[in-house]
Amino acid sequence: MSIIDILKTASGNLLQSKLRTFLTVIAVFIGAMTLTLTNGIGSGISSYIDSQVASVGAKDVLFITPKAPDAAAGVSSDAPKKYDPNQVTGTSAFSGRTESLLTDKDIAAIKAVKGIVSVDPMRTISASYVSGASADKYQITISQFVTGTILPMVAGTVVDNASSQPEIVLPYNYSAILGFSSDSDAVGKTVTLGVTSAAGSLSEITATVSGVEERTLVQGGASTINTKLFDAVYAVQSQGLPAAALNKYPTAIAHFDVSYTDAQITDLKATLADKGYTGATIADAIGIVKQIINGIVIVFDLFGIIALLAASFGVINTLLMAVQERTKEIGLMKAMGMSGSKIFLLFSSEAILLGFWGSFLGVLAAMGIGRIANNYASSHFLKDFQGLTLLTFPPQSIAIIMLLIMAIAFLAGTLPARRAAKLNPIDALRYE
Repeated sequence: MSIIDILKTASGNLLQSKLRTFLTVIAVFIGAMTLTLTNGIGSGISSYIDSQVASVGAKDVLFITPKAPDAAAGVSSDAPKKYDPNQVTGTSAFSGRTESLLTDKDIAAIKAVKGIVSVDPMRTISASYVSGASADKYQITISQFVTGTILPMVAGTVVDNASSQPEIVLPYNYSAILGFSSDSDAVGKTVTLGVTSAAGSLSEITATVSGVEERTLVQGGASTINTKLFDAVYAVQSQGLPAAALNKYPTAIAHFDVSYTDAQITDLKATLADKGYTGATIADAIGIVKQIINGIVIVFDLFGIIALLAASFGVINTLLMAVQERTKEIGLMKAMGMSGSKIFLLFSSEAILLGFWGSFLGVLAAMGIGRIANNYASSHFLKDFQGLTLLTFPPQSIAIIMLLIMAIAFLAGTLPARRAAKLNPIDALRYE
């Protein structure tokens, strides 16, 4: 018998017991659908994160912070730390904890590292409010624009750090509340930032809107400002600060050689670590999010694998029953000269066909559910995240899932296939 004949015979044998075959295919179908859906979610979100990192640009940027002195010693971050008179510390605006800060001496040391092109201290700034065409005032988060960063814009352009005029990029949802008729209308208009000094006095600084940003995972809704506006805000904010509190920075932004490979970037981070600093790229920060998402997907994949393991017992049961019911038929085939290897291949083909149809139907069902879920998500809870598709189904991922399930079905079918191949033809013909 040729391979085509074996496949035709295997298909006909499965159809002899339609209900049993159907129930076995359904068991495989459930596992295949679960695996396809969970991998579709992982692929969709990972693809969006990758596109966000790529769109941000600034591939030659490292965010450098002081390395915790007790990190290498394995001391818990919650444990009290010894006082070091040579270490400059301050209270973090984010965690409320005392953390190490960089000084001008650190900035010079970082700049001296081979491969570092430039270093700029990243100072903490804040605005009390922002107002625009209307008299209403709203809270806003502002951050320093990193040269080379690419922001996805709804209207206008990113700020220019070389400009002598204060410039600001508004977050995606600020145009209307500030009294502008549209995002395009806001471009070129002025807004006012209220800034409170350390002494408690309030000053107002005007800035030109260079553009309005899309909502993205990376930026998190913060407004970016250029160097001119940043310096103006910092100057007001620093009024009344003691000299000891000046020139202390939580982070430094370093540009390295843009031609560096991943291996060279890793070496650069290691060099910085030896000098007491931690360097991280934008991709590093986003990579943590991807690790969490991948971990969640793996947990859900386990449910699909459990379903497939249950289905594999169904495949074994189906084929064992088939061997028992067709014992005389197997004896006749052997008596007519069919080899044990061909009989093994026949029953293995039945197992593979069970895996194929279960996985094929499961993948189709998952893609149908994915299309419905994507349409609903894009018009409801994900409507502000342009470019995010909740579930995607790359062809290579679908192929891997189907091949994996067919392999599991094949392995499940080896036991009954071996039993059929080893049957003695005389005993098989006498079987009642």
